[in-house]
Amino acid sequence: MSTFTQTGFHSSSHSRGVVDELGWRIDTSYLALPDALWTRAVPEPVASPSEVIWNVSLAQQLGLNMDRLAPDQRAAFAVGHHWPTAATPLAQAYAGHQFGHLAVLGDGRAVLMGEHLTPEGQRVDVQWKGSGRTRYSRRGDGRAALGPMLREYVISEAMHALGVPTSRSLCVALTGEPVLRERALPGAVLTRVAASHLRVGTVQWAAMQNDATVLPRLIEYALWRHPAPDLAADNAALQLLQSVMQRQIELVVHWARVGFVHGVMNTDNMTLSGETLDYGPCAFIDIYNPKAVFSSIDTQGRYAFDQQAGIAQWNIARLAEALIPAIHADQELAVQQAVAVLEAFPSLYRQAWLNMMRGKLGWVHDHEDDEQLIQEGMSCFEALQLDYTATFAHLRLAVNRGLMATDWQWSRMRNAALPAIESPALERAHAWLQAWQSRCMHEAQPDQAKALMASSNPWRIPRNHAVEAALAQAQEGQLQALHDLLDALQKPYEPWHGFDPLPLELDATALPPLMAYQTFCGT
Repeated sequence: MSTFTQTGFHSSSHSRGVVDELGWRIDTSYLALPDALWTRAVPEPVASPSEVIWNVSLAQQLGLNMDRLAPDQRAAFAVGHHWPTAATPLAQAYAGHQFGHLAVLGDGRAVLMGEHLTPEGQRVDVQWKGSGRTRYSRRGDGRAALGPMLREYVISEAMHALGVPTSRSLCVALTGEPVLRERALPGAVLTRVAASHLRVGTVQWAAMQNDATVLPRLIEYALWRHPAPDLAADNAALQLLQSVMQRQIELVVHWARVGFVHGVMNTDNMTLSGETLDYGPCAFIDIYNPKAVFSSIDTQGRYAFDQQAGIAQWNIARLAEALIPAIHADQELAVQQAVAVLEAFPSLYRQAWLNMMRGKLGWVHDHEDDEQLIQEGMSCFEALQLDYTATFAHLRLAVNRGLMATDWQWSRMRNAALPAIESPALERAHAWLQAWQSRCMHEAQPDQAKALMASSNPWRIPRNHAVEAALAQAQEGQLQALHDLLDALQKPYEPWHGFDPLPLELDATALPPLMAYQTFCGT
């Protein structure tokens, strides 16, 4: 495969490497791709932009000096009224399987400002989300409401702190205009930062074009943006397929580690970079339930917590189908080669999941019966209706403090409003606890085990009811709860000190309330 150099994808050599007075260094390589993959677009003007929240830490990491601007000037950027002079905004075209049905999509309510080069040389996309209609808007208004944009800000930043690959949020600004959904809501724009916005659906769209040069060009570009190990160095399409599959496996395993339910794993939301993208109907499980579904439109449980690995495999199969023409000119041979890659998914995922669960349970070494012991533990957690995050946090505490099984209180990991635990379930869970403790005692490296648990089990996650409370207050113009929540989530693996009304402690009184929680897409 001939590899594109950086120069091959530069769109404007005069701007390359030039840093403006605010720290922007724009070089939008996407413009060098075929026209079928993008169209020029600019954000639609809004009535009265005003800043809601600005991510100072992320801005510093990006090398930006926008803190020198007044809030109204930053707000003008945040809604897309102004952008760096070197930028050439555009909207990306892509397709996507949405709940299993293929659709022609594209950035219907987003505009890519461009690509920014950080001081470390990392290339990132900067995109306005909720910035108005584009060529791909179909019947949509291209706008977004404040609540969903703040949700994406909170959850994406929490995921970053939790160590989960994710897009990030630079800022949210009000537009001063209502957005009509079930009712009139305050309009807002989110500025999103990502390694790229290349999706499985982007490849699907490229494969649908009559121009046979589009797909190979996109494949080379994707490998340039997201370099892959030489798994299939002589075949770019197979190399892309293998690398995206590995990244998606790692991502879904991370989701399982922190109890995250994405809620809308359509192929247009699955990135080639392996970052989490689109925080619409997402949520975190409280009481452990492998069938947990929160999205109001996922009535069949397609994207339930325990279905995410299977859906990731299904999405990778759709990527493979799109790549067939580029894998080999002989379609039958191309299919055979793609299938050979796909067949490795179950074993790769199983091994990655086992390694993750060993980390959560404090096991450094592999034992033959680990999977059986893990599955038994999860079955007990489900039967006792234990809180997912609190239970693993308590196991972490037990290892740190040398607590014995006799000191264990299951009630501290389950809501007091739940029915009492029946004796057989309790006895089974206690037997598992003793087996787990015995397994831990065979670890020859206790300090390493503690470190594994410390990096795998957070003390805090963005609890659903805390997020909802903060968003509700923010929509009334009261931002203190939002800032308190973000502050608490910055270092989720470290103990929390001092008073806080959010559910940050591990005792039963701080566990989330029992409630039927439902999320909505926000479009």
